[in-house]
Amino acid sequence: MSTETNAAAAPSAERPSRRKFLLRLALAVFILAMLAWAVWYFMVGRWNEDTDDAYVQGNVVQITPQIPGTVVSIGAENGSLVKAGQTLVELDPSDAHVGLQQAKANLASTVRKVRGLFSNVNSLQAELAAQQTALDKAKADFERRQQLVKTGAISAEELAHARDALAAAQSTVASSQGQLTSSKVLVEDTVVASHPDVEAAAAKLRSAYLDDVRTTMVAPVSGYVAQRSVQLGQRIQPGTPLMAVVPLEQVWVEANFKETQLRHMRIGQPVTLKADLYGGSVEYHGKIDSLGVGTGSAFSLIPAQNATGNWIKIVQRVPVRITLDAAEVQKNPLRIGLSMSADVSLHDQSGPALTQTVATHPLFTTDVYKQQLSAADQLIKDIIHTNLASGQGKK
Repeated sequence: MSTETNAAAAPSAERPSRRKFLLRLALAVFILAMLAWAVWYFMVGRWNEDTDDAYVQGNVVQITPQIPGTVVSIGAENGSLVKAGQTLVELDPSDAHVGLQQAKANLASTVRKVRGLFSNVNSLQAELAAQQTALDKAKADFERRQQLVKTGAISAEELAHARDALAAAQSTVASSQGQLTSSKVLVEDTVVASHPDVEAAAAKLRSAYLDDVRTTMVAPVSGYVAQRSVQLGQRIQPGTPLMAVVPLEQVWVEANFKETQLRHMRIGQPVTLKADLYGGSVEYHGKIDSLGVGTGSAFSLIPAQNATGNWIKIVQRVPVRITLDAAEVQKNPLRIGLSMSADVSLHDQSGPALTQTVATHPLFTTDVYKQQLSAADQLIKDIIHTNLASGQGKK
């Protein structure tokens, strides 16, 4: 009987001992985990801030007409790669061609009219010179007859005729001088090419030339076409969005961090990013370019009115712009709007929280429109040269 009692008591004694061991093991694992977390936090965690509220952004260059017209040709489709200067949309050029021809004819006519003004000045000067000679002769005749009348060689009536002739010659000269002055005012201190009437006609020609050129819409930058909405035969008005060109090599990431995460963020800090498109297999490296100057809600269409009493405290998010390594983007292209995860290293906090550099150069430019006015100016010079005759006023 005693042997059976001892055998039953032995398992009961082993159970508390095993339970204590498991509890101690669990406590040890918990302590080790806490120590590991503490080491990770002080060595790594506190020097990093991350978010998955990040998205790819880029320049979306809208293609919009500057003149009304009817679409007769479309040169690119959604997803097409286009180069700067490539034709995207063409409008019916008939009206623009007619307007340009009218402006050319108007300039040529104006040049000829202004030439006439210069010629009129020359004619009036010659006429005035002849009249001044006649005046000098009339004056000499009158003075000679004044001497003769004293001696009785001529009658007083003949002297009176000489006086009338002198007065008439003086009036004629005065009238011609007035006409010459009026004509000189129209051309004084100028030549045909710089005459106000010619410049006004040239300005109209430039406007007509630009209208003619703008019937062809070209890509301002190289990139990929998106959001094509234009259709053949469509009647469009200035400002109507037709399509967009997106240069995907110039994308960046806009990461929306909580306001509590910005305390140690500085411009220039390195960032590691991953795109949901590629998963964890592709990693991008970038730098903080700027920290937003306001929260998203502050710039929303209808800002929050916290003073109304309907207030709930919500942790705000601030957009942080992150530039990407161009070579990595070229190797693994991104698209506008793709989701990203961003991890910022906070070790280097020497940079500023707000940029201290004033922009002195354009951030984004195109030169595809530079030659339009220069070509118009050359056309104006050719028309003026063709309609200019040799002589005074020729430039």
